[in-house]
Amino acid sequence: MTDLVTVAELGGPLAAIGGAAYVRHAHPAAYWSTVGLPVSVARLLASYSSAMDACGLTVEPPRWRALAVRVTTRREVRPVPPRRGLIRPTSTGLRMRLRLAPGQEPADVAASAERLRHAWGVHAVHVRDIKPGVVELRLVGFDVLRKVRMPRGRTGLGLLQVPVALREDATAYVRDYRAVPHELVLGATLSGKSMYLRNLLAGLATQPVVLVGIDCKRGVELAPFAARLSALATDPDQAAELLPVLVKEMEDRYDLIKARQGIAPGTPDELITSDIWGLPDTERPAPIVLFVDEVAELFLVATRKEEERRDEMVTQLIRLAQLGRAAGIYLEVCGQRFGAELGKGATMLRAQLTGRVCHRVNDEASAKMALGDIAPEAVWAACSIASERPGLAVVGDTSGGWSRIRTPNLSLADAAATCRAAAHCTPDVPAFSPFRPTTPPVQLGESAETPSSPQPVTD
Repeated sequence: MTDLVTVAELGGPLAAIGGAAYVRHAHPAAYWSTVGLPVSVARLLASYSSAMDACGLTVEPPRWRALAVRVTTRREVRPVPPRRGLIRPTSTGLRMRLRLAPGQEPADVAASAERLRHAWGVHAVHVRDIKPGVVELRLVGFDVLRKVRMPRGRTGLGLLQVPVALREDATAYVRDYRAVPHELVLGATLSGKSMYLRNLLAGLATQPVVLVGIDCKRGVELAPFAARLSALATDPDQAAELLPVLVKEMEDRYDLIKARQGIAPGTPDELITSDIWGLPDTERPAPIVLFVDEVAELFLVATRKEEERRDEMVTQLIRLAQLGRAAGIYLEVCGQRFGAELGKGATMLRAQLTGRVCHRVNDEASAKMALGDIAPEAVWAACSIASERPGLAVVGDTSGGWSRIRTPNLSLADAAATCRAAAHCTPDVPAFSPFRPTTPPVQLGESAETPSSPQPVTD
């Protein structure tokens, strides 16, 4: 009887512990909001001074303060940590600002991020420079990249801005073509590269942007979005005809800019511009985003005649990358590898693609192709991406900064439906009319079917 009473007394706590463990694994956001957040805040408040001291982030107090302590309390003067601001809880962690002491810099705090993570029992600690003397600590309570949920309420995004993935610090990664005009996306088969491209197309579909595609895999990647594409080339022969049209469109836009630069006397200063964004709204042409999928298929050649065609196409792509930004033409180049082995001009073209996204790759050389020339420290992070996490990638830019991101799951049927619904947003560019893909009408009662091949899953 005594044993039964003991088991009954222990059953409640054991069930609570088991339930908490299940919720922590299956619903980490709910566990963080109910259990993890209060515990982490209490731990942070209790150990803040000691943790900062152990990390070497404390400094000697001012002389007047040390003298006042000795006179009033006769105690030993201890080093003081950075002054802490308010703790702001979030659905994925908490944020806190620190005012650095004279002589400290944000790099000192960033170097101690791993120690602070262990001291406060959170998943990760990220440091962001706010202004001189002030940094923000973003504490993440759980692995937000395990089950991707994009932040809600993202308003105020402008033209050519697409929240395409989630960063490891629980903020949205926004693909901003105005800030980073051209981007290179590398990744092995089933690494999530197509999912990233799918999210980009779905995000741009509802904007007044001209979408042009080159897909030398017979169009299997971009053909489902034909309703929203202004032009589509599905083999190298068609690409060789489409690229000169793009270059001619770029040259026409430069002529338009030149005509509005205010050469005539008495022209207002506001009409002087060096790109299309300074033109009046009524005269500004729609921006163009060119998607090149599996660029290696475009570059590989077998005969001398194909080699001449390849060199011409590479030259045209380089011209678009070098001069396209001012004309409102942006490149999104995708592939499994992108190096000198693709032939003459490949390395020069890669240097113009300042944005880099590297998914799981087959070897270290591919990671170096993507990130080695802009963020060498990110190469190891790209090589350590596991195959069990498709959609996970490392993103970097020419500033040397990098971070891990993961693309949310978006089915091919949903992305194609978004493009069909946004077909009326397609700008009219007469030069692309010969390359406009034909889209068969959708019969009532029919629904788009997803392809039978396995797709990357990020949830």
